[in-house]
Amino acid sequence: MSFPNHRPRRLRTTPAMRRLTAEHRLAPAELILPAFIREGLSEPAPISSMPGVVQHTTDSLKRAAAEAVELGVGGIMLFGVPAMRDASGSASLDPEGVLNKAIRDVRAEVGDELVVMSDVCLDEFTDHGHCGVLDANGYVDNDATLELYGQMAVAQADAGAHVLGPSGMMDGQVAVIRQALEEAGHKNTAVLAYAAKYASAFYGPFREAVDSQLKGDRRTYQMDAANRREAIIEVELDLEEGADMVMVKPAMSYLDILADVAAMSPVPVAAYQISGEYAMIEAAAANGWIDRRGAITESVLGIKRAGAGMVLTYWASELAGWLKED
Repeated sequence: MSFPNHRPRRLRTTPAMRRLTAEHRLAPAELILPAFIREGLSEPAPISSMPGVVQHTTDSLKRAAAEAVELGVGGIMLFGVPAMRDASGSASLDPEGVLNKAIRDVRAEVGDELVVMSDVCLDEFTDHGHCGVLDANGYVDNDATLELYGQMAVAQADAGAHVLGPSGMMDGQVAVIRQALEEAGHKNTAVLAYAAKYASAFYGPFREAVDSQLKGDRRTYQMDAANRREAIIEVELDLEEGADMVMVKPAMSYLDILADVAAMSPVPVAAYQISGEYAMIEAAAANGWIDRRGAITESVLGIKRAGAGMVLTYWASELAGWLKED
């Protein structure tokens, strides 16, 4: 049909009409809050490149988790920043280490009212900042790293994590973690695989958030931004290895990848709106160049529209509050 029989603007005439005919909606339960806890802090430490985000103390992390529950947020993803690091990231295995203790503390605070997730990766714990152990040539040793991932996964499951998020992009990581969990009796602990994680310039603020010791880059194990089909291969491998959910990271520059994965995945799909995405919007809004609330909401809705059923975003609690208001 042509004009005037067909006028698409008829469905945009009022806010109520737009709400009624909206194809996609955001809900607090679909949001996951990434949160950092740093060992040794006496009060929360602001992250300068991520205004509004902090490195938590135990008490402030517990408050953030309780707030997330009140707002209806779906989950929280925990990252730990230890006081001491070494070449193998041994602090990641300590039951009393910063991340494992944080998992227990958050579970004690919120129980099963919030899905407690934790990062299974060595980069925060190593003195070289890579996601695995290095061989004699400084190359990340995939198989030696997998052994540590299996131990980390069990330690985090022992601490009470509902979901483990292996983010190191080692080949075979999901299979090794799944086997380790089964052998340790954690049959109900789920795995959210960072299945298509790209090497990205937009991770910069995250490096500050975890006090990263990285020199160089992670391009030998994280995916190349030029590759699209390869993402499907990575997702298929993780599904074969037992992933319960899969993730695309970053979100903003990889919405095509997210749409591809969402179209083929038989399991829930997540996307991570990363630190650089957060920082850019906050910086532009602080300068008065864009409307902050509108830009935040639109950016997360775009990720949802591309196919994500879950979105990890540093605005999770704030956005959930807005959604409840609306």
